[in-house]
Amino acid sequence: MEKEAIVRKQLLEEINYLIQCYCDGCFLYRQNVLDSGKRKSHKFCISECTVGGQIRELGCRLQGNPVEEK
Repeated sequence: MEKEAIVRKQLLEEINYLIQCYCDGCFLYRQNVLDSGKRKSHKFCISECTVGGQIRELGCRLQGNPVEEK
């Protein structure tokens, strides 16, 4: 049980690191919001951005689900 908590904490820290380093202040996100709106910009981040893909993969591991292949 304690090992699972440590792994979960490491995954959360890695997700936070990625968001802080790459997503906060992202030029592509801001430009997409201006051009297409928040919904399409968010969809771009989730489906096409490499950092978004890494965050999605870590989120799947955090939930205990297998990694989704596209």
